[in-house]
Amino acid sequence: MLDSKIPKGPLKDKWTQHKNSIKLVNPANKRKYHIIVVGTGLAGSSAAATLAELGYNVRVFCIQDSPRRAHSVAAQGGINAAKNYPNDGDSIQRLFYDTIKGGDFRSREANVYRLAEVSNSIIDQCVAQGVPFAREYSGYLDNRSFGGAQVSRTFYARGQTGQQLLLGAYSALSKEVGKGAVKIYPRTEMLDLIVIDGVARGIVTRNLLTGAIESHAADAVVLATGGYSNAFYLSTNAKACNVTAIWRAHKKGAYFANPCYTQIHPTCIPVHGEYQSKLTLMSESLRNDGRVWVPKKSGDRRRANDIPEDERDYYLEEKYPSFGNLVPRDLASRNAKEQCDQGKGVGATGQAVYLDFAEAIGRLGKDVIKERYGNLFDMYQKITDVDPYKEPMMIYPALHYTMGGLWVDYHLMSNLPGLFVIGEANFSDHGANRLGASALMQGLADGYFILPYTIADYLAGCPAGRVETDLDEFRTAEKQAEEKTEKLLNINGKRTVDSFHRELGKVLWEYCGMARNEKGLKAALGRVGEVRGEFWENAIVPGAGNDLNQSLEYAGRVADFLEFSECMVHDALSRRESCGGHFREESQTQEGEALRKDKDFAYVAAWEFKGVGENPILHKEDLKFEEVELSQRSYK
Repeated sequence: MLDSKIPKGPLKDKWTQHKNSIKLVNPANKRKYHIIVVGTGLAGSSAAATLAELGYNVRVFCIQDSPRRAHSVAAQGGINAAKNYPNDGDSIQRLFYDTIKGGDFRSREANVYRLAEVSNSIIDQCVAQGVPFAREYSGYLDNRSFGGAQVSRTFYARGQTGQQLLLGAYSALSKEVGKGAVKIYPRTEMLDLIVIDGVARGIVTRNLLTGAIESHAADAVVLATGGYSNAFYLSTNAKACNVTAIWRAHKKGAYFANPCYTQIHPTCIPVHGEYQSKLTLMSESLRNDGRVWVPKKSGDRRRANDIPEDERDYYLEEKYPSFGNLVPRDLASRNAKEQCDQGKGVGATGQAVYLDFAEAIGRLGKDVIKERYGNLFDMYQKITDVDPYKEPMMIYPALHYTMGGLWVDYHLMSNLPGLFVIGEANFSDHGANRLGASALMQGLADGYFILPYTIADYLAGCPAGRVETDLDEFRTAEKQAEEKTEKLLNINGKRTVDSFHRELGKVLWEYCGMARNEKGLKAALGRVGEVRGEFWENAIVPGAGNDLNQSLEYAGRVADFLEFSECMVHDALSRRESCGGHFREESQTQEGEALRKDKDFAYVAAWEFKGVGENPILHKEDLKFEEVELSQRSYK
């Protein structure tokens, strides 16, 4: 039975009352406790800095050469908060409701309200750190709109918000490193979680420069390793993003929640060739001023500027007049696919739609648009050799974010005591679809303002100083890690690891992408198993294990994707409803919108690992809604 540990009381008072009643650790005792943080994005860096400042001993591990290179640096558009600076009617309650509704009513009320409640403190914290948010002429912080909201609540730093926020968190982390409260292990990958008597007690790592396998023990382990979009091969994520840390923890007993909830972002530069290795995001903020359209006539291959206004179909504005081009991402993505499937797609492949700024430039002037989006326009032109000030951008949906992740309770602790999971690595806040500008909000909320309270409640009940690595469980895990490394190096096949990853991605995109059905998902389940079997028989992994070997790193991560993908497909197959980013073709309204089945599927699906190739076991956490009324989403 899953216990979410949601506190009692009115929704608006739960977090405040809970903070006043949870256990604390005496300041003099905090230095006796050791905490491991894996990952240095916004969630990991903010958590490590805050925990160290509180007095804990913190060790931080990242696969990059510097914490600053974590993938949070790539976030573009902004971060949400309910400050209501534009005086347009925003509030904590409205941010809460928009997030619950945007997630298609598949997230916990208590977690989402807490997220909205602490959002304002995040902005204050970041301003104090010197994050250069955009400002109005008067000097006040500026806001812009994002999808799924009818207010302007998104704070931004041009198209580089993630980078600036990460620099703020990194500066806080660097301060603690300088004080000796944090020790950073760069170019180090977590290979296993150590569980002793059902409690997380440490990790096993591989030094990516020397190949050394090492153990690290702690009183608590925090995973902040991001999402698994790269299972699809082509995504907007950095190539190094992977599922390895949370998947290895899952194999040690941590439940994996809602793995089929993947987000496909509607505004990405389209695929341009068979040998492309990743995709590029164009910020959702562009939909503030850009208008999405396709030719009204299918098969129209004229240049965009040659198509008259009356022969253009602004399909989002027509279909969703209340929100227009700022509908949530899942709706914008499915509608783009629908237009392309009808033969109205543009570009050489027909798999793109236009994002047009001509009207905004005419209304506001080029200088205003350049001030708002200049770096994004420059990036688009460098990649496509098309000037978006003169011609519309071409965009198409792509994998961008994952709402699924390890199951956690209200304290952000998994079902394994001592294992905390924060940021995109957990499932907790976004339900079946994340609203734009909410990822940065969740990462910093978890790291700065939630975990420091809840981890203390856990540690207060544990004896301090459990940091020995001379136990049998550590030796066994090290040996298993070494054996897996040797197994990968000794396959000696003829196919590259990249070819297997690409093949997996095509299977997932075809059968478990924007639209899914029972027949396709069953076919995917069989095909993923076949690809995994051939991988272990015919992959080639050159080099050795005792040196820098990026081929070996990649092979280990692809091996984990091949195992994890079966769990994702099982989840999609078992959820016979449409909700948010999970669109089952058998479950849709007459208008083609997602049709939820609240009576049967208003739950969190938490999967228990039973072995590679074996069917996982489903555990359900029923979702209870007391503050909001369940209804079919409408943005019309």
